[in-house]
Amino acid sequence: MTDSMITFFVIVLLIGLFALILLFERRSQRQMFLARLRRNWGTIPEREYTYEELERISHYAKRKGAGSFMVDDTTWNDLDMDSVFMMLNQTVSSCGEDYLYYVLRKPLFDSDELKKRDELVEYFRSHREQREAVQMLLHEIGRPANMSISDYIFALKDVQRKDPLIYILHLLAVIAAIGCAVTIPVFGIFILLGVIAWNVTTHVRAMGKVEPYLRSFVCLLQLASAAEKLGRLKLDALNGYTQALVKSAKAMNVIRRKSKVVVQRNGVGEGIEGLILTYINLVFLLDLIQFYSMMKLFGGMEKDADVLMENIGILDSAIAIASYREYLTYYCLPEFVPGKEAYMEVRDLYHPLIAEPVANSITVSGGVLVTGSNASGKSTFLKNVAINAIFAQTIYTCTAQYYRANMLKVLTSMALRDNLQGGESYYIVEIKSLKRILDESRKKEPMLCIVDEVLRGTNTIERIAASSRILRFLDHPWVISFAATHDIELSYILDGIYENYHFEEKILENNVVFDYLLREGRAVSRNAIALLEMIGYDEKLVGEARHAAAVFEKSGVWEHILADKEHRQGDGVC
Repeated sequence: MTDSMITFFVIVLLIGLFALILLFERRSQRQMFLARLRRNWGTIPEREYTYEELERISHYAKRKGAGSFMVDDTTWNDLDMDSVFMMLNQTVSSCGEDYLYYVLRKPLFDSDELKKRDELVEYFRSHREQREAVQMLLHEIGRPANMSISDYIFALKDVQRKDPLIYILHLLAVIAAIGCAVTIPVFGIFILLGVIAWNVTTHVRAMGKVEPYLRSFVCLLQLASAAEKLGRLKLDALNGYTQALVKSAKAMNVIRRKSKVVVQRNGVGEGIEGLILTYINLVFLLDLIQFYSMMKLFGGMEKDADVLMENIGILDSAIAIASYREYLTYYCLPEFVPGKEAYMEVRDLYHPLIAEPVANSITVSGGVLVTGSNASGKSTFLKNVAINAIFAQTIYTCTAQYYRANMLKVLTSMALRDNLQGGESYYIVEIKSLKRILDESRKKEPMLCIVDEVLRGTNTIERIAASSRILRFLDHPWVISFAATHDIELSYILDGIYENYHFEEKILENNVVFDYLLREGRAVSRNAIALLEMIGYDEKLVGEARHAAAVFEKSGVWEHILADKEHRQGDGVC
């Protein structure tokens, strides 16, 4: 055997060994990912998010849902729906988390669509092998570091379409210069060098504008590849989704054939082939020619790109919802009441973000006024009702034993704050927030509105006068309105219009105990003053406060406080 043959066999052996190592590494990574999927199933994700990540994730929902009713920013923030989203987000792809966020922000008002979503969720919940096969493929799409895939693909819609003819002329110029250098070497070599310099300069300048969009095509082709692989799984239950995916992926084939020169143009990390391709592109501008040819083709494929993102997002988000159902202690599927007269009945409803929640039940067909002291559970209960109304029409899963209601638009006015950048006080922010609820109520469509401490940003007299009228304005057959308040006066002013419920606390052995249970009727406890006494306030101060409260309750008039000379001299300081 000659030395050349030995060298050849060694090279073949090394290549084979390298290929085996790559295959083993790939198999090992797949096994590790599969183990992680099984470990995370039915749990709450531990992933942490930055503000920028959540903002990127929201872009798809804001674009896709524009022009129709969505959970608005005020309601979303009031209910801490970012935390709810993070709790559900067991997706494995960028499209999946984008679509899951969209699902939570876009309530459906068609029970058939919700049942279709439920069928997909239940299929994945009960078919582990098929679910994991889908997840393994979706994982290949991944999550880009700086932008979501939907942002990348949306960016392609903004690229200025150019005719590649100008770059074809550059290509022809360098071919002609090569011919000139061959036939007239003395002068031709200078012409060739000049044309190459011209082409390289043109390429560098043009690529500065094109470079940001190259990743967009990479993402698009990853979606198309995943879609074809999903089609090859042959899962009958997913036919409606996979057929749409395969059809749109095939439409991308013409782009895929043109893509190699473009998406692998950078020699770094691509070996000698990639390095050679980079220099060829610099001289002949093949990547620019192909890029703008692809852009012309993409103009007719924007709908196919949307189909890929949507259907991949539907599958991935459905698996995340199925995992969340496995996590819950108990849940129910909602029942929907037909008609425009608002109605809600819930039993053993609990807040999904609380580790050890207390469940409550209520049946309501109009307004509810909730009273009670701070930290007694008023706000948590109201948020619980609103979140589950959103859950019912989004993930078709309620954290309750029973949920029956209309399909409702949900609006809240709760966790407000001053708008310092806009120069608006808390009161201005508050009345604007309330006005959007009042405006929506004029549409005579079933809605649920939640208000925490109506008009807390102004004085007592005007607060009670205005808030009672605002709540009265919301008294419509198509509106369910919940309002939490410390103003017991409202429970009397609105008696007969709003039902009264309350939370209460007990003082046991110098300690405040809350049971967080909703009770019928207005709050009757007077523990606020007792708490002052419990933590050591001056006895005289506490006694005078009790006396003043008793006088007001009896006469409806506050006593005037007379000047106390001894107190001013310091004898009455507690």
